[in-house]
Amino acid sequence: MPNYNINISTMQIKDLDLIANNLESDFDDFWNYNILKGELENINSKYLVAKIDNKIVGFAGIIPVLDEADISNIVVHKKFRSQKIGSLLLQALINLSLSLNLKALNLEVRESNITAIKLYEKYGFKAYGLRKKYYNNTDNAILMRKNLIQKL
Repeated sequence: MPNYNINISTMQIKDLDLIANNLESDFDDFWNYNILKGELENINSKYLVAKIDNKIVGFAGIIPVLDEADISNIVVHKKFRSQKIGSLLLQALINLSLSLNLKALNLEVRESNITAIKLYEKYGFKAYGLRKKYYNNTDNAILMRKNLIQKL
């Protein structure tokens, strides 16, 4: 892995505008501009952005609901994958959730996305369910959860 100085900060609309033209080709074809803009404008959503030399290389978000949050996405630029940026974003989401006094994080992950599943397991997420044909009415989603605050 190259020795990058990666800065993680709160994502703003101006960050989204910087990647608007290459969002679907370089990052992920599911998270288009309008979906992400809506997420950023939602006062309940919390999004982070990873930058190297002010170039956006990834982003991630949570949606807190009461005392838990759902991870909506962790997306890394295709050229920067397998360089620990997803790990840094996930750790930053966990830290953000702890600062918000949330008790748990939940997510869905494509059953075939072994790399992501291993990342989540490394950070203490446990599978607890399955949503059949969740993605494009074909691929299953594994439901995963990480408890942040232990019960007394």
